[in-house]
Amino acid sequence: NLASTYQALGRLDQAMCLRREAYAGGLKLFGEEDNNVLSAANNYAKSLLTLKRSEEAKALLRKTMPVARRVLREEHRITLKMRWNYALALCCDPSATLDDVSEGVSTLEDAGRIARRVLGGAHPTTEGIENALRDAGAALAARE
Repeated sequence: NLASTYQALGRLDQAMCLRREAYAGGLKLFGEEDNNVLSAANNYAKSLLTLKRSEEAKALLRKTMPVARRVLREEHRITLKMRWNYALALCCDPSATLDDVSEGVSTLEDAGRIARRVLGGAHPTTEGIENALRDAGAALAARE
């Protein structure tokens, strides 16, 4: 889609704006419980993270993750990706506290266990979560 093309071209602000519009439009038309709306929320959050806007990403994911957990359940790929992005928002924020990084590691550990069980160890989502867990664990160890 166009947002992905903008992202690939390095036009990150434009990609984020399109993803925000897709999420807002879907939310208005289909409501917060629609699979595509939840996916759009996750894509928007990922764009915010790419732009280092972790506070906004955390706020969005805090609002949408409970809906994804209730509607899609813990095992759904979108829910797992939301949790992955939330953990990244916690750990990659320059103002992150030790508690934030610790919460991020715990979130990745739990999401990683679920992803491995449901998707398998070779799935890209599982591998991404496990790679993020290694990085977050190293960041946590460096802070302790």
